[in-house]
Amino acid sequence: MSQIGALSLLPVSASTAADLLSPVAEDPNHFIVGPYLQNIGPDEVTVMWITHKNCFSWVEYGAGTYTTKRAFGYVNGLIEANNRVNKITLTGLKPGMQHKYKIVSTEITGYKGSKVEFGETISSPLLGFKTPAENEDEFKTVIFNDIHDRPQIIPQLLYRHGYTGNTRDYDFVIFNGDCFDWVTEEIQMVDHLIKPCVDIFATEFPFILTQGNHECRGSFSRQIPSYYAYPDNKFYYAFTRGPVRFVVLDSGEDKADDTVDYGGLIAFDQYREKQRMWLEREVESPEFKKAEFRVVIIHISPYHSGDGHGTLHCRKVFGPVLNKAKIDLQISGHTHRYMTHEPDADHNYPIVIGGGPLEGNRTLIKLHATRKQLDLKMIRDDGEIVGKFLIPKKGK
Repeated sequence: MSQIGALSLLPVSASTAADLLSPVAEDPNHFIVGPYLQNIGPDEVTVMWITHKNCFSWVEYGAGTYTTKRAFGYVNGLIEANNRVNKITLTGLKPGMQHKYKIVSTEITGYKGSKVEFGETISSPLLGFKTPAENEDEFKTVIFNDIHDRPQIIPQLLYRHGYTGNTRDYDFVIFNGDCFDWVTEEIQMVDHLIKPCVDIFATEFPFILTQGNHECRGSFSRQIPSYYAYPDNKFYYAFTRGPVRFVVLDSGEDKADDTVDYGGLIAFDQYREKQRMWLEREVESPEFKKAEFRVVIIHISPYHSGDGHGTLHCRKVFGPVLNKAKIDLQISGHTHRYMTHEPDADHNYPIVIGGGPLEGNRTLIKLHATRKQLDLKMIRDDGEIVGKFLIPKKGK
């Protein structure tokens, strides 16, 4: 198990959150943000939150209505402590069941030799989530893309499309890249993504952040992995949810590696080549081959995304593999122009590209998967459906 993060359970305005992220000795410890869920599966989930001060933190949890178990992270025999960002994975959960949990953090005030000195303990209210069933027959997800530091888009699109109050007709949420313009500090990730998610759904339903080209930019970009949970700590991975095998690819920066802006500190061509080798193995895996549907999530589409270096290199390294893999659907962003593309001579699977981030061009993509079909609708912020696919299960 590993550990990270936190989140305020009460609303925190943008003006005050910056102050809260600057630890002051006389300020009492509190949750900056959290908890927020990541990587949920039939028997596990990762819980994250951020505290104001360095702490030893854990999760109390259990199936049904009681929290009889306790989980913490450790590395090489040392329990993770004296940190603010907490990332704790709960394992051995019961599939398809409601679980209760709360986060607990005890401030570490100092050390005297080997003796640890503790301060106040804080805890969240009792919260809940439901694990998916082992052989889940259907699920629903919603996909955002290209928010670009406009956190108001998250509640606006969800609420305008019927997700209000206790009505949350989705099982998890995907942010398909470019949630930020460039990442410069922790408070930006808290106020512009994590906190809006927690306020609406993330204490109960997990979300996924894929890396877009703008997540690659800024002085804090290399710290992003600490604030989210990724399988094997990689931005590219695959997972199965119900009838769908999701393949998440990292398209990386759209500029060439020798772009002067980066001062020679990027190697995305080499990185994408490494992903290609992983992708070749993934599409031959039993999990991929036995899935009823295969869906690719990638920020920059290898096709219909212009002729920038990143697009062309994605096309070169990913295109041939995906065309041989019997992909059912690809979902992307990046261009800020919403569009759907039927299979053609270049790609033999349909492609959906979401719009954004300006008013009148923002979209929310809804995907409802069953054993029989994929039902996708792309809805503009005024409620008009601007793209859709109904993809039936193919015969084996």
